[in-house]
Amino acid sequence: MPAEPTGDQPPVPSYTLAGWREWVSLPGIGVPWVKAKLDTGARTSAIHAFDLVEEQVDGERWVTFSVHPWQGSDEDAVQARCPVLDVREVRSSSGHAEERYVVPMEVTLLERTVTVEMTLSRRDEMGFRMLVGREALRQGFAVDPGRSYLGPRPPVAVRRRNRGR
Repeated sequence: MPAEPTGDQPPVPSYTLAGWREWVSLPGIGVPWVKAKLDTGARTSAIHAFDLVEEQVDGERWVTFSVHPWQGSDEDAVQARCPVLDVREVRSSSGHAEERYVVPMEVTLLERTVTVEMTLSRRDEMGFRMLVGREALRQGFAVDPGRSYLGPRPPVAVRRRNRGR
């Protein structure tokens, strides 16, 4: 429990402790479980998305896309549709720059649901289909880099499916 501020000390913020990798859900697009890397080196969150199609709806930009929730598998694709907040140039850790759609997305991490700016990117060759970046983590999460899966996990059958078993 945070200490009460005394004098001119600011209150101590309270954080939910997370591991460097966690199971998350994306309730707004119907993805019950996806394994994510919590990456304090990435500013914006990113998810593996493909078949992107932009459209105008009542004068606003929207993008329809599909998500593969399982690592190393193209099974059980989920189709989603979100408003476009922005199209941004994002530089990967290898220095490669690409333009990506940025959409609002609800992410449930450690039983807390927050709305984050999510970039849509091809991550099929990456170890994790999703990254949770520091802008999302600033909403009350602290990452312990020495720990994993501090939050709820899906049933064993779902975890095995994620590993291709």
